[in-house]
Formats: sequence, C-alpha cells, structure tokens
Amino acid sequence: MGRLVPAVTRALDILELFLDGDGTLSAPDIVRRLQLPRTTVHELVTTLAARKYIVPVTGRPGRYRLGVRPYQLGARYAEHLDLAAEGQQVARSVAETCDETVHVAILEDTDVIYIAKVDSTHAVRMVSAAGRRLPAHCTSVGKMLLASLPERELAARLPADAELAAMTPNSITDPAALREALTQIRARGVAVESRESNPDVSCVAAPVRDRTGQVVAALSVSVPMIRWSEERRTELEQLAVKGADDLSERLGHRGTS
Repeated sequence: MGRLVPAVTRALDILELFLDGDGTLSAPDIVRRLQLPRTTVHELVTTLAARKYIVPVTGRPGRYRLGVRPYQLGARYAEHLDLAAEGQQVARSVAETCDETVHVAILEDTDVIYIAKVDSTHAVRMVSAAGRRLPAHCTSVGKMLLASLPERELAARLPADAELAAMTPNSITDPAALREALTQIRARGVAVESRESNPDVSCVAAPVRDRTGQVVAALSVSVPMIRWSEERRTELEQLAVKGADDLSERLGHRGTS
C-alpha cells in the first residue's frame, strides 16, 4: 500500500467536518477543530470551493456548506449499491469472526427472504440457503424487521386476529404475544430467537438501515444449541450489531437511528 498524501487527507478531513452540526463551517472553525495552520486551511478551502466541493452560505459571510460535487459522487455510489452483494461481504466478515452461520434478510409481506448467507465451518451447523423464505414471526431477522415497521403498517400486515403458523413448539403463535415480543425488541435494539424456526438452533439479529435511516434488512448470527449459552448470546448480539452497523454504513447510513 502506498503512502497517504497529507494534503489530500487534510482536504478530506475538512469535508467530513461538514457531516456534523448544522452543516456549515468557517475557516476559523476548521482551524480550531483540526488544529491546522490558518494558511493551510485557507488554501484548502479555496481549492475545495473552486472545485465546488464547498460553497459560500448565502447571507452568512465567511461560512461554507457542502456543494453539489459531494452529492454527485454520493449519487453515483448509490447507483451501484447492491444490498445482497454488500450483505454477503459483511456476512463473510462476521462469520470469520465467530465461525457461525450469518444471514442477511429482507421483509416481504409477513415473510423474510434471505438474500445473503455465509456458513460456519463447524461440522454441526445450521442448514439454510440464500433465497429461502420463512415466516417472519419465527425468526430473529423477521422479528427485528417487524419491530421496525410503523404501527399502522404492522397492524395491516399482522392484524390482531392473524393466524401465526408454528414451525416448532417454541414458535410464537399468539398475535398478542408477538406484539409484546416486538415491543421488547424495539427497546433492546436486537432480536433473539430461541428454537422458534429450528428446534436445534437459536439466533440473534440486528437492524440494517439505509442512508435515510429506514430499516431495510436485518443481519443475524445462528448458533446450534450445543454451542449456545447466555454468555455466547451476549457476545453474538454485540457482533450482530457491529455487522449490521457496518452494512448500514456501506448503504450510506450515519448514526444509530
């Protein structure tokens, strides 16, 4: 890997400052926050403004905001985003860390569809496949996605008298019980499934958000019960959240919600 170019690094540091606060900065703000010489900041700001990466704020002399060029670059990046491909890469990274099966899934009506999957290398592991469809209420990814729906949309998909099919004796079949579980998931920010879709497997899942903050998918880690424990659950929840956050960042999301 070649060396980093200091001038380019500083220019990018300046651009990234505009992601915080009200999105406007003055040269003295940049000097103070980056601890750079005033002459250096003046030259970089002048260059960025000339290339339309930043523009003066109308009516606020000396202050700048992001220009059209970063938007054009971001729009071109978004054109080539592929949730399944990005999800597969992140799932592989998570699986390499924990050596368990990792899925990324989306919600369609009241089912989940797995769009990415990386297997564990253990002899005992979960058997599944990308493209598989399962009832959302029986899976950790599905419950995470249901919990993320606006109340009106959730009620339309799962009315109070909905019939919830069971995949195992542990599956939730009572709509009221499901609603209570979804409330707890919203509060915790992660979903757990204990042998609800497979009698020998438990899973944890976390939400994946796009650049607008909307939940568009969920990432889960699935573990056979022979390797499951409360301590392991806590560890895997943290890993699922990190993986989901990494995928969210790839989709342009910033922040925690």
